[in-house]
Amino acid sequence: MTDSKYFTTTKKGEIFELKAELNSDKKEKKKEAVKKVIASMTVGKDVSALFPDVVNCMQTDNLELKKLVYLYLMNYAKSQPDMAIMAVNTFVKDCEDPNPLIRALAVRTMGCIRVDKITEYLCEPLRKCLKDEDPYVRKTAAVCVAKLHDINAQLVEDQGFLDTLKDLISDSNPMVVANAVAALSEIAESHPSSNLLDLNPQSINKLLTALNECTEWGQIFILDCLADYAPKDDREAQSICERVTPRLSHANSAVVLSAVKVLMKFMEMLSKDLDYYSTLLKKLAPPLVTLLSAEPELQYVALRNINLIVQKRPEILKHEMKVFFVKYNDPIYVKLEKLDIMIRLASQANIAQVLAELKEYATEVDVDFVRKAVRAIGRCAIKVEQSAERCVSTLLDLIQTKVSYVVQEAVVVIKDIFRKYPNKYESVIATLCENLDSLDEPEARAAMTWIVGEYAERIDNADELLEGFLEGFHDESTQVQLQLLTAIVKLFLKKPTETQGLVQQVLSLATQDSDNPDLRDRGYIYWRLLSTDPVAAKEVVLAEKPLISEETDLIEPTLLDELICYIGTLASVYHKPPSAFVEGGRGVVLKSLPPRTASSESTESPETTPAGVPTGEQPDAIPAQGDLLGDLLNLDLGPPASGPPLPASSVQMAAVDLLGGGLDSLIGGPNFAAPPAAAAPANVGAAMGSGLSDLFDLTSGVGTLSGSYVAPKAVWLPAMKAKGLEISGTFTRQVGSISMDLQLTNKALQVMTDFAIQFNRNSFGLAPAAPLQIHAPLSPNQTVEISLPLSTVGSVMKMEPLNNLQVAVKNNIDVFYFSTLYPLHILFVEDGKMDRQMFLATWKDIPSENEAQFQIRDCPLSADAASGRLQSSNIFTVARRNVEGQDMLYQSLKLTNGIWVLAELRVQPGNPSFTLSLKCRAPEVSRHVYQAYETILKN
Repeated sequence: MTDSKYFTTTKKGEIFELKAELNSDKKEKKKEAVKKVIASMTVGKDVSALFPDVVNCMQTDNLELKKLVYLYLMNYAKSQPDMAIMAVNTFVKDCEDPNPLIRALAVRTMGCIRVDKITEYLCEPLRKCLKDEDPYVRKTAAVCVAKLHDINAQLVEDQGFLDTLKDLISDSNPMVVANAVAALSEIAESHPSSNLLDLNPQSINKLLTALNECTEWGQIFILDCLADYAPKDDREAQSICERVTPRLSHANSAVVLSAVKVLMKFMEMLSKDLDYYSTLLKKLAPPLVTLLSAEPELQYVALRNINLIVQKRPEILKHEMKVFFVKYNDPIYVKLEKLDIMIRLASQANIAQVLAELKEYATEVDVDFVRKAVRAIGRCAIKVEQSAERCVSTLLDLIQTKVSYVVQEAVVVIKDIFRKYPNKYESVIATLCENLDSLDEPEARAAMTWIVGEYAERIDNADELLEGFLEGFHDESTQVQLQLLTAIVKLFLKKPTETQGLVQQVLSLATQDSDNPDLRDRGYIYWRLLSTDPVAAKEVVLAEKPLISEETDLIEPTLLDELICYIGTLASVYHKPPSAFVEGGRGVVLKSLPPRTASSESTESPETTPAGVPTGEQPDAIPAQGDLLGDLLNLDLGPPASGPPLPASSVQMAAVDLLGGGLDSLIGGPNFAAPPAAAAPANVGAAMGSGLSDLFDLTSGVGTLSGSYVAPKAVWLPAMKAKGLEISGTFTRQVGSISMDLQLTNKALQVMTDFAIQFNRNSFGLAPAAPLQIHAPLSPNQTVEISLPLSTVGSVMKMEPLNNLQVAVKNNIDVFYFSTLYPLHILFVEDGKMDRQMFLATWKDIPSENEAQFQIRDCPLSADAASGRLQSSNIFTVARRNVEGQDMLYQSLKLTNGIWVLAELRVQPGNPSFTLSLKCRAPEVSRHVYQAYETILKN
């Protein structure tokens, strides 16, 4: 008869009947009753009332009954801690039972009962089991120490169990060694600084000996432990590699990946000239290839790891291209991953083979896969120069198929090929123009617009093509609008006489009819350039562009090195460090590859300094953010210094005759007539008076922006928590306006639309001052940046902490929630400077218990520099005096809700520590104001 009978009873008074059966003298009846109790517990009935009766059944020699009682005990001990103490005597007795299975069962159950009251009673039985003669009991006890450490770490340390665990690493039984390593690794994760696994050559030798004989999961624990060891030299690294290599032929894929991780780490220390190095490279390829014959889920994990390995050492798999060719029955996620690796391995030797495959893939039925295949052809053209011509002809063949999505992807990649090989393949432009009408995706339309603008002089009807785009300007996505604006300005600079009306039309649409700040700013800049200095406009807009790089999607080298240390874990599948997805940061230790030995230093190492550049003076590819901002704010946008002052009326005139007078030098003569009044944008005078003159401050020199400190963007909502939507952001305050600067990235495989944002009530009433406006759908892998204006007139509710902001973002997929902390200095208003007399009176009036004192360390600024920096963030110095060589700054600031904060900042010349005293009628604000001071002074 089956055990299903235990689940069928529905009698009344069931508990009472079970109680009677549990106290029966007959062993069989007792066992049946316990089985019924476990069955009830399994289906969710509360049978905790039977606790004392079940515990009485522990006194038995029957192993099956004992297991059932222990199972019950584990489940209910937490809810009945006082009763659980009754079982302690039985545990102690069972730990001395002649049967090793019962001893191990007792110690395992002890570890699972998470009740503080009884842990101290279990120390003695555990100590005996750790030194038990039977290895099965010892290995179970080793894991029990890790469980006990999780409940009461101090107790485990005081009882000396950690030292006993370390001794077990030298045990004669490999399974005991593996469990001891697993337990110590688990404990070390929660105490990263403890250095519990103090590995040395002797202990490593013992681990390597045990490696050959323990179970597969034991091998994984030992290999992961080896991966954290730092060999003292390349000879020791080679010795370890030789002994780990046999694990590559193991049947379990987890063992293989753990072995690959160890070898990849220690290869860093081997010289590339060694024969063993090249032998090891050859040995690494077959096991990785074998992993690709497993089921799809395992294949995917293997491919994600291989992707990292290929980026670090492409030579390992350079001859194995064929195994990455896609099979007809591969799931889409495997296909896309294989495609990525194929491009990484593409070289001059195998490009013909790769291109033939990719062309075949481009005729498949799966749209996502076809798109990726067409993009892959473009990436091959950019990566392998010798294949570029063949790739372009393949793309042209695909365009002839007239399949909409194929044509659109081909246009996007041909734009990149033009960027990589200028003036080489422009003969294909005619074919592209023929397919203009079939383009309906923003990225393809933007690419085509760029091509028309860039090569306008080669396209006879370029103005007609761009005019066609302009008809539905407001319906286009932002990226198309921006490209269209630039393309028409390029066209105008190349063919000024024919396209004057077109450029006026687009500038009017971009500056007056658009709500998008990016588009408006770009429109105003072009307008200003064209109207004041057409030669400069030509130099700026038609400047020679840098060639695009070969691999734009490679993982950044330091992150790649860290991910190599996590091969075979979730981090290697996500391609993100554990700190990005492990909440709370427990157990996340930053790992890195060992430094290369001098003999193995690669000549093409990215760390080496280029010839001719002295160390420490490497040229900056991009100027620092501060320099860029300084250059922008120092632009001489006013009238020329040598000429007479520009009267206001001439500013108006320049606006009306925007493209009339200033372009003689561009088109070679003074005969260029001003456009008729109707052709000029409507209400241009007003636009110049209110928009342009405000933007550039034409009559009074450059306007100054409030230089409040802006923190770099941080990830607020990771993609994995929001179904592929990643949100990064920061807060800014400029000229009295608060903004939330957002960056939205679509990491999903579907388009995102219908965005909206809402804030929960918060301490200072922050709320969006306008809807979240994303004009175009957010395509996969697309990023958009938005500045959301904020007001401080929303609903108020005190939050914990005070500057906590809870946000909800909605799109067509779902609603997502996140919270972030905003820096308090965005709430410091511009009229926060208090009169001296008022400052003195207010300081005395605020009770002394409201005063808080803080230390700001490591801040090597002078009093003047500190005062200037704070003033840019609306913290105003009211008075200043020098007392016994100390500079005392008396400062005031005002929050948006009217709360005043008074401060005394003591600066001792030569001492990098400042003392800050704050007084405020709302003292809970003080700590956040101090944090704002620290942020502003240190950045």
